[in-house]
Formats: sequence, C-alpha cells, structure tokens
Amino acid sequence: MTTAAEKQHLQQHGLYDPSNEHDACGVGFVAHIKGEKSHGIVQQGLKILENLDHRGAVGADKLMGDGAGLLIQLPDALYREEMAAQGVTLPPAGEYGVGMIFMPKEHASRLACEQEMERAIAAEGQVLLGWRDVPVNRDMPMSPTVREKEPIIRQVFIGRGNDVIVQDALERKLYVIRKTASGAIQRLKLTHSKEYYVVSMSSRTVVYKGLLLADQVGTYFRDLQDERCVSALGLVHQRFSTNTFPEWPLAHPYRYVAHNGEINTVKGNYNWMKAREGVMSSPVLGADLQKLYPISFASQSDTATFDNCLELLTMAGYPLAQAVMMMIPEPWEQHTTMDERRKAFYEYHAAMMEPWDGPASIVFTDGRQIGATLDRNGLRPSRYCITDDDFVIMGSESGVLPVPENKIVRKWRLQPGKMFLIDLEQGRMIDDEELKANLANNKPYKQWIDNLRIRLDDVDTPVAGESAQEQRISATEPQTGGMENVAPELLDRQQAFGYTQEDIKFLMSPMAANGEEGIGSMGNDSPLAVLSDKNKPLYNYFKQLFAQVTNPPIDPIREAIVMSLVSFIGPKPNLLDINHVNPPMRLEVSQPVLDVADMAKLRDIDGVTQGKVRSATLDITYPVFWGREGVEAKLASLCAEAVDAI
Repeated sequence: MTTAAEKQHLQQHGLYDPSNEHDACGVGFVAHIKGEKSHGIVQQGLKILENLDHRGAVGADKLMGDGAGLLIQLPDALYREEMAAQGVTLPPAGEYGVGMIFMPKEHASRLACEQEMERAIAAEGQVLLGWRDVPVNRDMPMSPTVREKEPIIRQVFIGRGNDVIVQDALERKLYVIRKTASGAIQRLKLTHSKEYYVVSMSSRTVVYKGLLLADQVGTYFRDLQDERCVSALGLVHQRFSTNTFPEWPLAHPYRYVAHNGEINTVKGNYNWMKAREGVMSSPVLGADLQKLYPISFASQSDTATFDNCLELLTMAGYPLAQAVMMMIPEPWEQHTTMDERRKAFYEYHAAMMEPWDGPASIVFTDGRQIGATLDRNGLRPSRYCITDDDFVIMGSESGVLPVPENKIVRKWRLQPGKMFLIDLEQGRMIDDEELKANLANNKPYKQWIDNLRIRLDDVDTPVAGESAQEQRISATEPQTGGMENVAPELLDRQQAFGYTQEDIKFLMSPMAANGEEGIGSMGNDSPLAVLSDKNKPLYNYFKQLFAQVTNPPIDPIREAIVMSLVSFIGPKPNLLDINHVNPPMRLEVSQPVLDVADMAKLRDIDGVTQGKVRSATLDITYPVFWGREGVEAKLASLCAEAVDAI
C-alpha cells in the first residue's frame, strides 16, 4: 500500500495527480417512513454495510480497505446521559448541535485545533457546552498502516445562542462555525493540521466513518453498539476507489450525501463555484456568506465537492430535493412528453447552475428527509423495496438486507434521472412525479423564462455594413464562379485545418457516402500535440476530462434525449437567489459552434437587449515582428482587456 511519503514523492516527481481520483462503491440505507426511531435501524444499517463488503477495496493487507461509514440521526438519549456523567446538561433536542471531529494525535496541535473551534463558537454567539471523547475499540484487529493514520476522534457540543430561534438557524450557525474554524486552522499551518477534519456538525445528524472495512464500523465505534443509539434512518457506504489513496476523511458518507460513481464534470463545477464566490448574495445567509468561502477546495474528491455545493444550496434556503434536482437534472430538453412546467423548472435552473454530470447514484439526507437519485443515463444501479411495516431499504444492488418476501409490498429500481424522497416528518414516501410536480408548480418558472430569455437563433442578423472581420473573410473567399479551382482551394483549407488523409478516408467518406459513422478501434497512438513535430490545429492542444474506465460509449443519435448542446452566454444569475430578484437576461445558444452570422448577432446584441447584455470584441492578432514571444505577450494583453471589458 502506498504511504503518504510515497504519494508526495509521486506528486513531485511522477505523473500522479489527485484530481484524477474516481470511485465505484456500495451505497444503501434503511429508513422508517413514519420516522420511528430504534436501535434496530442502526443495526440494520450496519448489516447492509456488511453485505456490501464485496463492493469495497482491500489490498494486499486484508485489514486495510478504502473506508466505510454510517450516517444516523442524532441519538439524543445516548449523548444526554453521556454528557450528564461529565456534569453537562444538554438543552432539549434540536437546540444543540454535535460536531464529530478527527483530531491530530500530536498533543499541542490538537489543543490548538480545539482552541480555534472554541473561538469560532464564541465569535458566532453560540454556547460551548463541552467536549467528549468518542469511545472506540482500540483492541480490535487493525492494519498497522490504518493504526498509524488513526486520528483522535472527539465530539464538540454546541448550544444555541440567544440570537437563534429556530433549528434551521442553528444549522446555519453550525455551518458557519465549521467553515470559519477550519479556515482558521488551515491558516495556522500547523505541521499536523491536515489531520484535522470535521466529519459532521449538525443538530440533526451525525456521521460515524473511518478508514475501516465494512464489518469493522460497528465494532470500532462503541456508540453504535449502545441500545440508546437510536435513529429512524441509517445511511451507509462502502468505498471502492479505483485510483486513489485510502484516507480517513475520504470515507463516505459525507455530511449530506453518499455516492456511488463519478462526477466527471467536477473540475468545471468547482471552477464555476469558485468564480461565483465574488458575486453571490443570499437573503438567508446574509453577511455570514462571506465567512463560508472557499465553498470547496481543489484537492477534495468529487463527492466532497458535490456535498459542499449541496450544503450551500440547502443552507441558503433551497429545499433539499430542489437542490439535488438543480445539480443532477433529469433529461428535459428533448423530452417531448414532459410537463411544460417541469421543463420550465429545469430550463430556468440550467442558467443558474451547470449539471454535475457523470455515472452517479446519489443518496442524500438532512436528517428530516432521505432520498436517492440517479444520473440521467442510469449508469449506476439503485434498487429499493418497501415493507408492510413501513421500512424502506435501498441499495446499490438487491438483497442488501434479507427481508421475507411476504413482507415486501413493493420492489423496484430507481430509473435514469428519477428520484424518490421519504419525508420522515410527514411520515410518507413521495414518488418522482409528485415530488417534481410540487417543486415545478411552486413558482412561475415559465413566466420568468419568457420575460428573460433571448434565443440567438431568433435574433435577426444585422443588415448594416460588414464588420472589419467579415470584410477580411470576404476578401479571402475565391472570386471565380467556375469549378476549376475548387479542388486546390479545398485542399488548402483541409491542410490549414489539420485534416489528414486518414480523416478523409476513414471518417469523412463513410459519413458522406453512407450516412454512417466510420468503424475503428479504440485508442489513439498519435503523439500529444504539444510533443508532436507536426503542425496541429489549436483544438488538438486541449483534452476533455472524462472517466475513461467506467463510462460506456454514448451514441448522440440513439440517446438524443440525454444529450444537450444548449449554452448560456452573458452574466450568470445569482445562484442563491431563491426569489428571482433582479435576474439578468438569458442569452441562449442552441449549440456552441457559432458561425459568422451568429458572431455578428452577438456583436450587435446590446441593441436587441436594450443594453442589458453587451458585447466587446477583442482582437487576438498581433504584429509579426513581435516574434514567437508574441503569443505569450498577447495572451497577457487579452486577459487584461477582458477584465477591463467585464
């Protein structure tokens, strides 16, 4: 097993990059629809975890896996009695929160981390009630590597301050405390600060997880063996990472989700979230929003980044299910039978947030509701059953929890793009149709879109004189009307745009002659453009990021319903604006390849939008005498011009 030192060496001297991490795991939950809590549900959750053991990775060391964990509702009776033994009287349930924290083993670093946490609690006007050492079984068999990385696990108990009236407000304060304390500890730059990690901090849920095998979680955490540990839900996860290194914080569940699969778009999603930090505002979070940045970190896994974004949306006032629908929308654009109001819901939010795409099965909960959704392609399995005594059992495969067949009233699978939700407070299960209809009809999304949307295809091409660029293009067009110069002209253009004889023979000819895609083998043995001694087109220097191992090929014709090329140009709406306050115009293009006419429309767009959307033209050319260094100099100049224009 690769050690932390070897990992660091690979990053510095090899090709290892943690951004290439992907995983395919086992996930499941058990919940009581009516919200009845019991210790049996905790035990059943652990049983599901044990039955998902084959989903987890194990190396040459049979006692070391990729991590496993369990998320449950806060066991109030257990914590109340345990803290009372320390002389601490906890407030009523819902009026205090619990932070589960991995702490450094080194004594001084641990005290420094605790001090920063206490400082953050006081700064937010909340009450430090006390600390508790989480009882763990240190006598159980454990891999030496895992034992070396094992953190000190402590819980901090936080009571609500006088400025907090409702439980949702307390949840937001706990969120701010966690973020500000973690930021302060990172700034301390302690040698052991990377060992600090807040597993969960909530007044509703708590997460027990670690670098453990599936059958070790219930043995390692003594709380989970206690009869006072009760919950109405148990969400579990067994991790199998295909090309990452096992660490305690990387185990699932996270604070809101557990995830099987990959979010392939995570780098773009992270960058867009980072870009929004300067312009977001929230009537719910108010001034606290600035304390939450950065929302996520570049070094985090795809699931952790997803969890950070989902947490922000829910804390800003979005219902949990709506936030998940925004992040993982079902295919809607080409869905001809979808209700128009639901389609308007997705279209409205498409401009607010980019889809978090990839083969993904997501299970999510905030302690009051628990649900699951599947990616639009349905590339990860999710099976569930409902029993006659109001239990719902969901897993990444059938049979994760043995149930007599005569007790099952419904058995089905989660379909592509679909979602189901169990509302423990209402005591009922809400199916996909009802859930999405309620959210889609909640606000006049279609009217909002009609008032703001401008489709570039519907804009008339300017009839005024040609622009300078168009004149240059026209000047290069062949002026002869005959066919004698077509072949040389075509050859010149093919060479200029990087076409090869192989492209013409094996790709273009079959498409032109037979209307079909050329058949060939996978793989590309051509050198990377940056290493090639041939002249390559500009776009060959860019590579798409995707999960090459686990994704099946997608046919854009047969699977047109899940494909979309629609893009939005111009200012982004405020992501946290839940009430449609002063939104910008929505300039929509049907596909991202724009011709000369489309570019002319964009240059004149301020006239169409009465100045609400404006364009600026940046000249990318530079004098030849600048030489080879001119590329770098012009790029710097273009960046400055773009900033000025914005």
